[in-house]
Amino acid sequence: MVKSSSEEAAIAPEVLAKYETVIGLEVHVQLLTNTKIFCACANRFGDAPNTNVCPVCLGLPGTLPVLNKRAVELAMRASLALNCTVHEHSRFARKNYFYPDLPKGYQISQYELPLATNGRIEIDHDGAKKRIGITRLHLEEDAAKNLHEGFSESATKAYIDYNRCGTPLSEIVSEPDMRAPEEAYAYLTTLRQIMLYTGVSDCNMEEGSLRCDANVSVRLHGAKEFGTKVEVKNLNSFRYLQKALEYEVERHIGVLESGGRIAQETRLWNQNESCTVSMRSKEKAHDYRYFPEPDLLPVHVSSAWRDEVKAALPKLPHEVRAHFTTDYGLSEYDAQVLSETKELANYFEQVLQNSLSPHVSPKLAANWIQNEFLRLAKEFGKELPYGWPVYGDAARLLERVQEKIITTASAKKVLARMFEKGLGVDEAVRAEGGTTPLFDLDALEQAAREVIEKNPDNVAQFKSGKEGVFKFFVGQVMRATRGQANPQAVNDILRKLLS
Repeated sequence: MVKSSSEEAAIAPEVLAKYETVIGLEVHVQLLTNTKIFCACANRFGDAPNTNVCPVCLGLPGTLPVLNKRAVELAMRASLALNCTVHEHSRFARKNYFYPDLPKGYQISQYELPLATNGRIEIDHDGAKKRIGITRLHLEEDAAKNLHEGFSESATKAYIDYNRCGTPLSEIVSEPDMRAPEEAYAYLTTLRQIMLYTGVSDCNMEEGSLRCDANVSVRLHGAKEFGTKVEVKNLNSFRYLQKALEYEVERHIGVLESGGRIAQETRLWNQNESCTVSMRSKEKAHDYRYFPEPDLLPVHVSSAWRDEVKAALPKLPHEVRAHFTTDYGLSEYDAQVLSETKELANYFEQVLQNSLSPHVSPKLAANWIQNEFLRLAKEFGKELPYGWPVYGDAARLLERVQEKIITTASAKKVLARMFEKGLGVDEAVRAEGGTTPLFDLDALEQAAREVIEKNPDNVAQFKSGKEGVFKFFVGQVMRATRGQANPQAVNDILRKLLS
């Protein structure tokens, strides 16, 4: 495509400031089911082309679809997490169009009666909260995948892999509530995080399990009517979404300022040229000739089933952040980092729960996990949860740091051994030249008695109710045993002797 001069010219900031951007996103989320939405073929990425296919997903004559109940359940989970109303009755329809990746000549989707409507999520953009409405969430089947490169005859032929045909999708359509590309970026990242937390999808954009189309228009500030909308497809990364929207906003303003009109069309993002290119004129709903799917019964969701799915929802990211700030006293920033993924949030909490008396400080654990643990995980290519130190070993290491039994520098070396070699904390200490924890209870009791005898004033304070003094005794015994004692055994023996 040859770009016009109005598209190439840079727009002055004062001209950009005259216009308001309006953005809405249509996000396709591939549901994490074992099988496809209307047949028993595997819903699995990476298999040899055209191996996970059957007469149903290939659209052969005489076949009948059967709805996958698990797909409905996952779509309900997504809907409830997005604060949508899940309707008791919904219905599938046929969306008719002809393309090589659609073997039936139509796509089974939901149109007039979607599964859920009227939702919302809250995004954080530049430190400000903003609510983005969700128009609808509906179920549909995916199309096949067209392959245009990598074959000996790619210059003249296209190839089709039907493995993806029939995989279950939830399409999540937002309200046109976003006013900047950065807000669209924040919306998509928030949406992805919620889908991952709920286990609805793996949201792998490289594998196509999260795909986004953007609708964008501009209008003069103060105008009530929306401008002409353009849809941008082929946005397979968060960065491309933001760059494509930035380009489109400037293109729209450039066309309008030069006296032109925006064509309602579908465009593609061309990363090599860093621009969008026209794909086709934008279809309207009547172009697809929707009508109710005759081979499927309407979907019925009972209130009991809906309540069951809602009760099984995990804590969502915003709830986890609130828990971390309120119950553990973490800063908003720390809570944000530690709640980035469900696995990381769980690891942090499990380390705290596995620490012994005196318990590891949440702030200390937060600092170490978001700095040293994440750094070493990246360095050694270790993913949660299996590549990281087990909760108890991580807690034992942080206990020693907190009680100053081991220096911070030494602890970092020990932690590196734990990540690199998969060692427990005691094995890693030995590997760094240390010794094993002392488990001789008689020796521990003798060490504890000596500490108590040398500190009668502290004993008196403890017995008068000053519980905090107990940490002093633990620290002294650990020092007396050069950090080799088992912390739980030390706690138990001191409690017995001081009672």
